[in-house]
Amino acid sequence: MLVDDHPLVRERLGDVINREKDMQVCGEAEERSAAIELINQSPPDLAIIDITLKNSDGLELIKDIHSRWPKLPMLVVSMHDETLYAERVLRAGARGYITKQEATRNILLAIRRILNGHIYLNERVATQILTRIASPGAVVSTNLRPTDMLADRELQVFELTGHGLNPRQIAERLHIGIKTVETYRARIREKLNLKGGTELLQLAITWTHQQ
Repeated sequence: MLVDDHPLVRERLGDVINREKDMQVCGEAEERSAAIELINQSPPDLAIIDITLKNSDGLELIKDIHSRWPKLPMLVVSMHDETLYAERVLRAGARGYITKQEATRNILLAIRRILNGHIYLNERVATQILTRIASPGAVVSTNLRPTDMLADRELQVFELTGHGLNPRQIAERLHIGIKTVETYRARIREKLNLKGGTELLQLAITWTHQQ
């Protein structure tokens, strides 16, 4: 099953998968509710999910699917920086992460590896994660980006702020209250040592344009 808010991406991935003799796309969705409905109707062998979805968030969808169907493997195929999101999607319940810039053969490799019960990550990212787990005290702070200190929801609020959404729009997008958004914004400012909303907006815009 393909879950992506861009029809052209779904078409491209669908063509790649359907050309394989032992694979077939059984459903497509562009946002959370449609994806959940598809899985309810006919659970796929694998769900391929993007981080950014129409009117919803891929990371929260992954958590939702993992809680309802813990045995359903998920692969994230996204434009987002894998060093930022790979570990987060694994914690949420996905089994792998690959960027959309990767060659077709690598995407198929990721699909097959996950269907065979394994985890798929870029070798560089896998090494970073394993190093952090094995020797957490050895991680040099200068190698950490400010966003590494943010929790998943805080990162989502930070990213949407960078895309120009105001607190009300963020609340509607994430289906949470405005006061909750303001609480997250306050936590972000505290963690990133920002003096106010203007500094938060400036940093969020700069960071978003770098992704």
